[in-house]
Amino acid sequence: MSGPVLVLWDIDRTLLYVGDIDRQVYRETFYQVTGRTAESLPKRGTGTTMPLAILSMLVENGFSEDEADALLPAMVDLLPQVQRRHIDDIRRDGVLLPGAVAALSAVRDDPRFLPTVVTGNLKPNALLKLAAFDLTRYVHPDIGGYASDDMYRPSLVGIAQKRAEALTRRSFGRSKTVIIGDSLEDVLTGRKGGAPVIAVASGTTSADELAAAGADLVLEDLTDPRRVVESIRGLAC
Repeated sequence: MSGPVLVLWDIDRTLLYVGDIDRQVYRETFYQVTGRTAESLPKRGTGTTMPLAILSMLVENGFSEDEADALLPAMVDLLPQVQRRHIDDIRRDGVLLPGAVAALSAVRDDPRFLPTVVTGNLKPNALLKLAAFDLTRYVHPDIGGYASDDMYRPSLVGIAQKRAEALTRRSFGRSKTVIIGDSLEDVLTGRKGGAPVIAVASGTTSADELAAAGADLVLEDLTDPRRVVESIRGLAC
């Protein structure tokens, strides 16, 4: 294996879990922008990007698609501010998932890897969650791919690759990129975005479902950091 491998970590339900805080943030943001109480909230654990979740939420709460498109920018702008108000709740009620810190540390400390994130979170929301659990030091956040960059997750792989190439002056393609995530959306991101996927059955999707969706490798959790490192090496040429 020559040259660094870009490791793209998912955040929610792969590394950490903030419970119903995200849903409360959606609820408050929706009310502040529309003046209505949301009867329907985004589904849990899907991996859908925040902008797409907002659009679906608006439509499911009675707005037309045109109205939803018009309201989207205001909600996207407000969502990080509302989540910032819940930082103490995230620190108090959120949890790190088993093995997350050890796995992150092992990947960061391996000179063959360049770790960052690809996530459905907007960048400010992602950075807030990482900072709340002191995880920022394990990744290069500036070369990640965020829902702020594109609402379609497969596009974020190429965005992160280009940022990594600008930083390192090295090329990152499928053979030099690995995604680690918990959802069907993470698997789809890899299949459409051009990167193998290590799926972790730590979210709402079972190991069998992740394998059936096309994950290249499925782990039950991240509690064996050596296996995580070996799995990345095995998928990268």
